[in-house]
Amino acid sequence: MNDTPQAQGIISLAILAMGGEGGGVLADWLVDLAEHNGYWAQTTSVPGVAQRTGATVYYIEMYPKSASPSAQMPVMALSPFPGEVDIVLASELMEAGRALQRGLVDAHKTTFIASSHRVYSMTERTAMGDGRVDAAKLLAGAQAAARQFIAADFAKLAEQAGSLIAPALYGALAGSERLPFSRAQFEASIERSGVGVQPSLKAFAAGFEAALQVLKPPAVPATAGITLANRPLHTGVGPKLKVLARSLEGAFASSAHEVIATGLVRLADYQDVDYAKRYAQRLQDLARALASAVTASPLSEDILREGARYLALWMSYEDTVRVADLKTRRTRFERVSQEVNVAHTQMVGIHEFMHPRLEEIADTLPAGLGRWLLASRTARAVVGRFTQKGRVVETSSLRGFLLLYGVASLRRIRPVSLRFQTEQKRIDHWWAQALALLPRHADLALEVLRAQQLVKGYGDTHARGWRHFEILMTTLPRLQTLPDAANRLSALRKAALADDSGQALDQAVKQLAPA
Repeated sequence: MNDTPQAQGIISLAILAMGGEGGGVLADWLVDLAEHNGYWAQTTSVPGVAQRTGATVYYIEMYPKSASPSAQMPVMALSPFPGEVDIVLASELMEAGRALQRGLVDAHKTTFIASSHRVYSMTERTAMGDGRVDAAKLLAGAQAAARQFIAADFAKLAEQAGSLIAPALYGALAGSERLPFSRAQFEASIERSGVGVQPSLKAFAAGFEAALQVLKPPAVPATAGITLANRPLHTGVGPKLKVLARSLEGAFASSAHEVIATGLVRLADYQDVDYAKRYAQRLQDLARALASAVTASPLSEDILREGARYLALWMSYEDTVRVADLKTRRTRFERVSQEVNVAHTQMVGIHEFMHPRLEEIADTLPAGLGRWLLASRTARAVVGRFTQKGRVVETSSLRGFLLLYGVASLRRIRPVSLRFQTEQKRIDHWWAQALALLPRHADLALEVLRAQQLVKGYGDTHARGWRHFEILMTTLPRLQTLPDAANRLSALRKAALADDSGQALDQAVKQLAPA
């Protein structure tokens, strides 16, 4: 089916793009495309304030000159009208959601092209818990709301081409075949602009191919095992990890493969392949418990998937070694340079504010030495002098880089550290509690696994979250005797995430029936 609109009518397009993404350039290309190929065109823009009140909305209408007997330009609208827009382009998934809210997308009329990457809004960033909008629901809603929906990570395609997202979206528009112009005519408008032509054409081609893959997806052979394809693996680690993944074939439900594969890569990167094996062994214990305790239960897949997710998160807890490792990676320096658009002739200085507490220093040391430091008043006083104030470390300098690189190299002795031993005991206890609940309280076991959301970060954030987690686990024996125990534990978890003071959680615990 060809979705090209009728040649004799006005074609309307709305572009939702944030500042710096080239939305204005994209609108100019469309006007140029129309005017050089026998159309009148008009563009307007309604500015927004990025993620607060929405992105700038660029609105374009075009009309074929051949359809006007009097050779006069028709009167065109200055802004999009809900339900009357032929094509909507969104530079980010949240903006796609806003386009749906505004009613710009019509199921009988609109071709909807959106980038699937996320730029989180302030409300998502400041939430105590996981405040992110469900991307899968947004994509499903967009698919249902549009006549034709094309989604891909156009931001990543543009980055790989060394360009902005606008030409990638422009290429996807050309690939959709909703406009009565050829690919060559689209590309000619980029060439006429005379600015950043080659990177823009490269991004355009990537967007064009992405649209074709969505509209005509290639057949994907089914796989029975856990695959690590398209995941970055370190040299030496990759082959060993692939062997581990292949050894797990058939051990887990296919719905959990993606989460498990991500967990394996994360933990091998965090420590080593042996640590990833430890993760796999714990998951195999869960799978066996599920097979014997809740066979055919509708919760089985959820328990396995959520267990794999939260186990990987807890096993990759944040410590000084992890923080130093992430701050000294080449990819981080490259990302920062890209974010600030550094030219080849410019230099970047990266300054980190570091304020490790004495407890975090003790956690990094071998267990015996760490316990001694925490127990010795004299040692605490001496070390405390150097930890009272934070310091700024310039990781882009040789001295600052080597300082953090040295801390990151302590990863080799992490398994004997105080923090590692403490966290493994906590993980084993939490994991055992969940497995013990499976025979009679599968729904409660699932909520115990989800309670790991509270244990995150480091320093004061981690200490506060751990206190809240302990409160939940302390109430667990009481909850098992109450009706609707799973929902009650879920309510306690949400109360703990509601504020960092713990007042909401304390109030929720008081409302439980007396033991």
